[in-house]
Amino acid sequence: MSKQKRFLLSEAELPTQWYNIQADMKNKPLPPLNPATKEPVSVDDLSHVFAHECAKQELDQTHAWIDIPTEVLERYKYYRSTPLVRAYALEEALGTPAHIYFKNESVSPLGSHKINSALPQCYYCKQEGVTNVTTETGAGQWGAALSYAAKAFGLECAVYQVKISMLQKPYRSSIMRTFGATVEGSPSMSTRAGKDIITADPNHPGSLGTAISEAIELATTTPNCKYTLGSVLNHVALHQTIIGLEAEKQMAMAGEYPDTIIACFGGGSNFGGLAFPFMRHQLQMENGKSSNGKWIDFIAAEPSSCPKLTKGKFEYDFGDSAGYTPLLPMYTLGHDFKPANIHAGGLRYHGAGVIVSQLLKDGYMRGMDIPQTESFQAGLLFARTESIIPAPESCHAIAATIREALKCKETGEQKVILFNLSGHGLIDMTAYDSFLNGDLQDFEYKG
Repeated sequence: MSKQKRFLLSEAELPTQWYNIQADMKNKPLPPLNPATKEPVSVDDLSHVFAHECAKQELDQTHAWIDIPTEVLERYKYYRSTPLVRAYALEEALGTPAHIYFKNESVSPLGSHKINSALPQCYYCKQEGVTNVTTETGAGQWGAALSYAAKAFGLECAVYQVKISMLQKPYRSSIMRTFGATVEGSPSMSTRAGKDIITADPNHPGSLGTAISEAIELATTTPNCKYTLGSVLNHVALHQTIIGLEAEKQMAMAGEYPDTIIACFGGGSNFGGLAFPFMRHQLQMENGKSSNGKWIDFIAAEPSSCPKLTKGKFEYDFGDSAGYTPLLPMYTLGHDFKPANIHAGGLRYHGAGVIVSQLLKDGYMRGMDIPQTESFQAGLLFARTESIIPAPESCHAIAATIREALKCKETGEQKVILFNLSGHGLIDMTAYDSFLNGDLQDFEYKG
């Protein structure tokens, strides 16, 4: 194995604001619509479900910078900054002239980037006098993070985990329960939405869409309870920009600047978190506000079995299976889409966030679909070279990075590639066992 080089920020260098890319977008995202009236939803409308401050952040298209509350900053300091790492050993194994860097979000207390938004969402709920929070989770990273954050701020937490992911990753449910959360597999018989789904399809494996429906139903029928979300929505991507804002400073420490930025893609939280702070320079240059812009190739790596960015349609659609959410303008495979049972449970979502959808529509980024077996092959190489076992979701970003690095090998270009290692895979070893035993298969979206 070759050496690694890590870059960390001092406590004084940590960002104190999140970046709101909507303020710099020339073409603002279309508004979410009330499904009954087809009118744009208001902050008050969203506040029936979300914390009021999160609802304000969701619809804010004016303020580029949002202060991080002091209490949240103090919690961030437990684990931030996360390392930026030069992946020399991976470069050597690939024989590429590319310089590969990764932002290592796996060092957080729960092993993924999800905690970056769980903490502020629970903080805002606590400030509002809320006592209970509820959510959905796919692979379980978000549910684990929210359970931790809820306990940190003295809230009760209920999680609906996608049923197939609950079976594939039982220890994630154990983590949630360890922090005091209640956990149910979705679809369940505890909500009207769940009962309807099971009645129509008794063997439904569950999806993020079904779990969102159940969590929203619980939030709207339980006193003093708010719904929280781990991806897709604008305020979640806002909180995650702590990743890219740190990475920008750390790349300067390394004396380089990325030509290509890559992250795996489920709903958009870790992709937006890494990409948006870098993308702001290009947007500001186009708006005449800056001369520092540089064209970066932004790549969102999604599963071939759930390719909303590469094969979805841009249209208004529900964010959940039962139709409880507002209509969102996004690239979607349809809210009734039933995803294949791949191990990257966090990427099995039918739609893309509205900001990412608009940026894709306007040509600022591109999607790349990755087969399941290719993603695990990439994860295995990364583990054997960089000594970190990546989460199945992160394996998609690594696979896309390897594709781009091998292009550089063919052309001789010495590009700088930055990707987000959104989480580790130490609770996903059944997936690695399946891959190593030759039992994993690829699923292609048939349309």
